[in-house]
Amino acid sequence: MELEKMGQLAKEASRNLIKLSKPVKNACLVTVAANLINNTERILAANQKDIENGKANNMPESLLDRLRLTKERIEGIAEGVWQVAALEDPVGEVLSMKERPNGLMIGKKRVPLGVIGMIYESRPNVTVDAFSLCFKTSNAVILRGGSDAIYSNIAFVEIIKQSLEENHVTPDAVFLLEDTSRETAAKMMKLNDYIDVLIPRGGAGLIQTVVQNATVPVIETGTGNCHVYIDASADVEMAVDIVKNAKLQRLGVCNTCESLVIHKDIAKEAAPKLLAMLKENQCEVRGDDIMQSFDNTVIPATDKDYAAEYLDKIISVKVVESIDDAIDHINQNSTGHSETIVTKDYDNAQRFLNEIDSAAVYVNASTRYTDGFEFGFGAEIGISTQKLHARGPMGLEALTTTKYIIYGSGQIRP
Repeated sequence: MELEKMGQLAKEASRNLIKLSKPVKNACLVTVAANLINNTERILAANQKDIENGKANNMPESLLDRLRLTKERIEGIAEGVWQVAALEDPVGEVLSMKERPNGLMIGKKRVPLGVIGMIYESRPNVTVDAFSLCFKTSNAVILRGGSDAIYSNIAFVEIIKQSLEENHVTPDAVFLLEDTSRETAAKMMKLNDYIDVLIPRGGAGLIQTVVQNATVPVIETGTGNCHVYIDASADVEMAVDIVKNAKLQRLGVCNTCESLVIHKDIAKEAAPKLLAMLKENQCEVRGDDIMQSFDNTVIPATDKDYAAEYLDKIISVKVVESIDDAIDHINQNSTGHSETIVTKDYDNAQRFLNEIDSAAVYVNASTRYTDGFEFGFGAEIGISTQKLHARGPMGLEALTTTKYIIYGSGQIRP
């Protein structure tokens, strides 16, 4: 189907979705979740084709991990859909209502955005997450995934459309662009007549291409050069555990720690233990002169290293003189995603929370928690690192806007 036709049908569907009752929307989502579980073997067979193609194209293991589906991961995706169904529907919520001196009642009401376009890369779970959140908020969605996950995405969308039809709801609530060419993506970025907002999700190259070329309004989701700062008063064992989880649990996701910052007063105690843990897990360390003095296998770090999102077993390390230096270093090099401080000092924790300019800022916890599921949103459509409209994991409310509703009794403006 031509992209223009998809846009027309999605726009028409969005006008019908606003009429659906909350119980009907929830019933559709429950059906989707059940059908995902019931079609596990079908999904895995499709995903295996993507995995084989990825291996043939020498895809790095960290990216293969993002692409790979398992029975457990499909169960997790279905659980996310069930959670979205169980969440409170924000559409229709009246946020305020005030009476003017002339008797007009002026209120603000939460409404859908309309048609949402998603351009994303090799994580097929995004297909289901994006649909479930958009549908719950009465938005239609046009999905353009990467060629790496095309077979998985086709299987997911076929199951979703089947589920909608089972509930007598238009399957035009979701479309998948099976043409993954750059030319089609470029056309999608300029489909202003039909798409109300575009959300890119993937690597820095994809996101910047969309931001720089789209005429459709864009919500920018960010790459993740996430930091762990080990303060002078940190519990070193806690710090090692947090760094291990934040850096090594999953390499190919945006909330992974890529940069480590250590206060000089604790470096002598903490650095050897951190280096031992990282070396044990075959993680390459790129550090400054002080880190190199602890271990001659530490590779000299460049300014580029301190700003990098590696998505690999590589981490940069900087030793700083003070918390002020740590905050300055992080704000200068961060992508605005997630940062954490490991500390026993309450005042330093509060300073870190207040002065770090990122979407999610933690005290004594792993950056890996920046996730819609972990935040109780059921799923997320992306993690926004910009400041307008939405910031951080984007759940249901981020996929709505507001309109003013005005009740009168015959008033005319003098």
